[in-house]
Amino acid sequence: METSAQGAGRPDDGGTAGQDPQAVVVGASVPGARPPASLSPSRASDFMQCPLLYRFRVIDRLPERPSEAATRGTLVHAVLERLFDAPAVERTAPRARSLVPGQWERLRESRPEVVELFADDPGGERLARWLGEAERLVERWFTLEDPTRLEPAERELFVEAELESGLTLRGIIDRVDVAPTGEVRIVDYKTGKAPRPEYAEGALFQMKFYALVVWRLKGVLPRRLQLVYLGSGDVVTYDPLPADLERVERKLLALWEAIRLATETGEWRPRPTKLCGWCDHQAHCPEFGGTPPPYPLPVRAEASGEREQGRMGPD
Repeated sequence: METSAQGAGRPDDGGTAGQDPQAVVVGASVPGARPPASLSPSRASDFMQCPLLYRFRVIDRLPERPSEAATRGTLVHAVLERLFDAPAVERTAPRARSLVPGQWERLRESRPEVVELFADDPGGERLARWLGEAERLVERWFTLEDPTRLEPAERELFVEAELESGLTLRGIIDRVDVAPTGEVRIVDYKTGKAPRPEYAEGALFQMKFYALVVWRLKGVLPRRLQLVYLGSGDVVTYDPLPADLERVERKLLALWEAIRLATETGEWRPRPTKLCGWCDHQAHCPEFGGTPPPYPLPVRAEASGEREQGRMGPD
């Protein structure tokens, strides 16, 4: 599971991108700024949604306000992960509910910024409702899966694999189940509702990404990909074929080439969509009359002496 806001504390894409030996540096980088060196499902989705959003999150690392929905998702994931610490017979809905307050305190300690969510709630009524919603999501999980019959091989598993092209893929998988026969199932919890069929491919992209990483890392093709939607009580499964994952790999390579080009030229164009209304970076976005911060990486131009290409940001 990866959430979109700054990766929600998960490993970021960073490091050194591939460079064109025929190009020359025409700018100076800001100390500490790094080109991207790896790709995660969230950041891949960011670039496909809006290249400028990708730049703001990965290169500029602009701060983002925590949201109630994303924070609730993090809390619910933590509860479902910790529940498997208990013996199978003790994995009950009441026990899971009882974990919510403690995991909320741990989340506040590890990410103090989430306290801002309820700064205007001195009486605690809104916080109580929010925690109640998290408890209901946890309870709904028990109608979809039976944790007393599950013994996950991995929980919150960080995976990283380098493709033959040199591209590094990375991410964190919510749960990995391994059958006695050796078949692998990758499970991801979603605290929202299942998308309509015409939008289901976006969620499956994340799962196919994870399956590709496992396949390249372990040489094992996952038997099943499973999305558990706690918001609507749906379970969506997909059984990938090698051809599916090969197509995803080609898509990621093309995506990475576009990211590499944007990194070197400084051209990160906004892509307006209905999702812009939820973006934290409107003040920096040209589509809303904003100005991006100065580009922190050197811009590369062709050695033939062509003029420096425009940057998405002031000099």
